[in-house]
Amino acid sequence: MQLRVSRITFTAKSTIGILSADGAAWCSTLELPVKDGLPGSAIPEGTYPVSVYPSPKFGRLMPLILGIPGRSNIEIHWGNFPEETDGCILLGEPAIQPDVILNSRAAFDTFWTAVQGPLERGEVTITINGEPSTQAIALDAGDQ
Repeated sequence: MQLRVSRITFTAKSTIGILSADGAAWCSTLELPVKDGLPGSAIPEGTYPVSVYPSPKFGRLMPLILGIPGRSNIEIHWGNFPEETDGCILLGEPAIQPDVILNSRAAFDTFWTAVQGPLERGEVTITINGEPSTQAIALDAGDQ
């Protein structure tokens, strides 16, 4: 299974995107803002394997993104606001206001049902793309 996060909205607080699975749009994503790819920033663009592991944070099996340079314990999980991630990808539905996604737990549960089997078989990768243009960064920084 090939997952893809296509980033579409960039603010000083978050990055919003669309998650697709094997080419079909699935749900919205929320990440930290795109900065330098280090902790405290969105995941760097690239393709990464995704595994399943027992998350100490959630006390259950969760999707874990592997191979991100300088990063570890980067999960795909539920949450609605940038404050609810330390660098992971949150899943949900689009919201009208910036820096928010909605109905995250339901979106995650639907996602988990579809990907748990492929994850356990080691058949999942995720490609993350879409960086803000220099102009978008300058405009966003000027709005603060």
